Amino acid sequence: MAREVPGGRGLRAWDALLRAHATLLRQLETDLESKTGLALADFDVLAQLAVAGGSLRMTELADRALISRSGMTRRVTRLVHERLVRRAHADADARGVVVQLTSSGLDRLAVAALVHMRGVSDLFLKKLNDKELAVLESALAKVTLDCTFG
Repeated sequence: MAREVPGGRGLRAWDALLRAHATLLRQLETDLESKTGLALADFDVLAQLAVAGGSLRMTELADRALISRSGMTRRVTRLVHERLVRRAHADADARGVVVQLTSSGLDRLAVAALVHMRGVSDLFLKKLNDKELAVLESALAKVTLDCTFG
């Protein structure tokens, strides 16, 4: 380990990041589910669809929501059953599947978004000042960019 991380540089920061991420997601999930009945991953799917204008190809939705394609298929099946989304064939490719946000899904998302953003604000944003948020955003953007483009 000493060769890979000389002096343990940054390991406490890495541990803090992992713990903060797990703790925040667990609390956001618990709050969202108890107040809206919607799982955090389902909220993310609905939010990704809304941000994209209401519909996405299944593969793109899985990429945006950071879920495997098989996991997304199961999740979408549940959301279709709840009438929050619907499946349609892509116009240009009959094999392609498009997932569309329904009006019920949009209504459910609107309620859940208020709960979720209140949680993000209370649990995260209010704990940090503007300078800390800017440094954190910059550092995490750099890591993401470096990982994405090597």
